[in-house]
Amino acid sequence: MMTSALSEKQTASPSADRRFFGHPLGLLTLFTTEMWERFSFYGMRAILLLFLTAELSEGGLALDETTGQALVAIYGTGVYLLTIVGGWLADRIIGSRRATLYGGIVIAAGHVSLALPSGAFTYLGMILVAVGTGLLKSNVSTMVGDLYSREDPRRQSAFSIFYMGINLGSFFSPLIIAPVRMAFGFHAGFLVAAIGMALAVAFFIGGRRLLSAEGDVVPNPIPRAEVPKVIRMIAFVLAGVAVLAVVASLLQGGWGMNAMIDTLSYVGLIAPIVAFVLMYRSPKVTAPERSRLLAYIPLFIAAMLFWMILDQAATTMTTFADQRTDLSILDLQIGAETFQSINPFVIFVFAPLFAWIWVKTNDRPAVPYKFAIGLSLAAVSFVVLAGGAWLAGDGKAPAILLICVYVIQTLGELFLSPVGLAATTLLAPKAFRGQAMGLWFLAPAAGSAITAQVVQATEGVSDVAYFGWTGVIAAVFAVALFAVSPWVRKLIHEADEAEGVHTSGD
Repeated sequence: MMTSALSEKQTASPSADRRFFGHPLGLLTLFTTEMWERFSFYGMRAILLLFLTAELSEGGLALDETTGQALVAIYGTGVYLLTIVGGWLADRIIGSRRATLYGGIVIAAGHVSLALPSGAFTYLGMILVAVGTGLLKSNVSTMVGDLYSREDPRRQSAFSIFYMGINLGSFFSPLIIAPVRMAFGFHAGFLVAAIGMALAVAFFIGGRRLLSAEGDVVPNPIPRAEVPKVIRMIAFVLAGVAVLAVVASLLQGGWGMNAMIDTLSYVGLIAPIVAFVLMYRSPKVTAPERSRLLAYIPLFIAAMLFWMILDQAATTMTTFADQRTDLSILDLQIGAETFQSINPFVIFVFAPLFAWIWVKTNDRPAVPYKFAIGLSLAAVSFVVLAGGAWLAGDGKAPAILLICVYVIQTLGELFLSPVGLAATTLLAPKAFRGQAMGLWFLAPAAGSAITAQVVQATEGVSDVAYFGWTGVIAAVFAVALFAVSPWVRKLIHEADEAEGVHTSGD
């Protein structure tokens, strides 16, 4: 009873707590939880393609390059789609705190499974990590917001501190796991990721009493009569996970694997179309809201193409680093996955500068132009990569080429990503605003689905042609977005005038 009372006392008003740099101590719990979770995920992702395509004698699964790239890309689609499912489970059944805890445990189990030398355990581990990430990813962010009242001025800085933890974990994981993988093999690298996730779970359990009681609340519970049906459905899905792992292992590299990749690709591409149609045709959506929804479509397409390029860090760019890049820097041999630390490092360094610029310029340029600039920089990065590949010829490109490419892409991310969710929240119809995070995640899900199809369709195409044409096509869409940006702003303004409101950053 004393423990329960203490828990209630500590979670009743966390916003009054200022023990962590003026913030509630619960923020430290969530900061460390997410830091280690991102450490484990990005460490696993950094070596996943290398593991899938390495020869059996090297401890890999010996998938061909194209299948490996498509599988990793569609894996990204699955993770983003499952994040939407995780948000639904928290909202309707278990609450954000339990979703985060269960997700962390499932992720840790997945990394342990990946550390075991067996094809079936590999696919089981990938599925478990995806399911666990789906449960944890959006809900841990929700709990950060639960620490503060809506009027608390510390709320925005709290998310800045929280995202710093994300980038710290993402930065250090490839740097640590790469030498472990090179010295002791892939499964040792996955084991390091498992240790990182175990630390995340430990920090979360240890600090759970410091979190807001809101995390235990189910905001929109399903009717009690439907609970048994939902439980049966979850049990069926869990059983399907094990079956899918075995099937994937048996179909490894064959037509069955390609069919599975294609199916998930279609789901990733169709899902946003269905979401937009349902929203647009919903009787709960007003005419001004339909105008905003139309204005959001070009932004969504830009985000989809942007993430299609950026998330190739785990696929085509990893292959380029491994096969076409001189990995010797100052007589030090680095791993191909090391380059994936550049993105979080650049965000860590430049995000405060960008935030300062937006304040000084009154949040200008407007959101559509920020999206267009972000997509333009992503396009330029691939054109630069194509040029570097052309100059290298049959030899290997210098490491500085990939460093420049990652820096350009990340600068693009700083234009597009921070305003993306805010724009989604503002432009989504009021009846669907609670699902804005899910709508935003559909963009990278669809982008990864496109990558999965493109890498298969362009098998055998040179790096110069692949990166060059991908960059050019993205640039064309960026120019198109610049062209339609006045129309986008006009739709938003007209909707605002009809409702007597003002959309920030339009």
